[in-house]
Amino acid sequence: MTDIQTQLNKLLTDGVTLSTAELLRYQQLSTLFSLAPKHAPQARLAGSYLTKHKGRGMEFDEARHYQHGDDIRAIDWRVTARTGKTHTKVYREERERPVFLFCDYSPSMAFGTKLLTKAVQAAHVCSLISWSAAARGDKVGALIFNQSQHKEVKPLTRKKAVLRVCHELMSLHSESLQISPNKARDEAAFVDACARARRLARPGSLVYLVSDFQNLSSQALSHLNNLTKHCEVRAIVVTDPIEHSLPKLNAVQAVNVSDGVTQQRWILGDKKEQQEYAMWRAAQNDGISTALSKNKISRYTVSAGAMLDDQLQSMQRELL
Repeated sequence: MTDIQTQLNKLLTDGVTLSTAELLRYQQLSTLFSLAPKHAPQARLAGSYLTKHKGRGMEFDEARHYQHGDDIRAIDWRVTARTGKTHTKVYREERERPVFLFCDYSPSMAFGTKLLTKAVQAAHVCSLISWSAAARGDKVGALIFNQSQHKEVKPLTRKKAVLRVCHELMSLHSESLQISPNKARDEAAFVDACARARRLARPGSLVYLVSDFQNLSSQALSHLNNLTKHCEVRAIVVTDPIEHSLPKLNAVQAVNVSDGVTQQRWILGDKKEQQEYAMWRAAQNDGISTALSKNKISRYTVSAGAMLDDQLQSMQRELL
């Protein structure tokens, strides 16, 4: 318990609610998280990422024979003098790649058994990505939602954008704590959020889906699949330790558990029940992973039971 409290103190949080201080803390960790694209962006935008489109950028690409209509200011006089034929310089054009955050505050996210709730860890992840994007000069936008409402943050640059995202993360999080789970409404809200993200994310954006994906459905996947056609989409699956295996106890102990709607009785310390539970959870997690993979969405996992600081290295390895 002392170790948990030490970690909470370091994170400037109580593990359940959100504060400005704990989100601002990730500004100092922004350089430890890479937002480098896996593939060269293809969208016709202007900004700081090199693309396969050639034009008037800053990065030299090649020298080729002069063609009618080429800018005479780009003539490469050295190559022209050496070959006797007029050559022009071609530059690799720079493009902007906005970063768009999709943060899920569904009731299933307001759950945690060890350090933080999944919703708090999701907010920490979004804060880290926002600060990393701002440090690179990228625009940052967001869609933050729960069962009953959503907040949209239009893509902005620099610190102003991050502070706006952090403000909306805190605002909606406090309201989300009061919402009771309802499977039908939760799934509908998730589908609606995916449809909104599809419309809001600009072509060429790097989109981070931060959720536990407990409400992932075929309708939601259809929207996300369309999103991958013009954006690079990465899913950060936030999980809790108990969503992988039951606590190990030396003595058998019966406990009552509830998801807010139904109640069950679990037997902790029973090897057979532990194995069956672990197999059930593995199948559930594999189902989410397979669904995302089939729709060309990269998947990374983050545990709410450990500090995000300690998980950055493994996340970066997955990213590469």
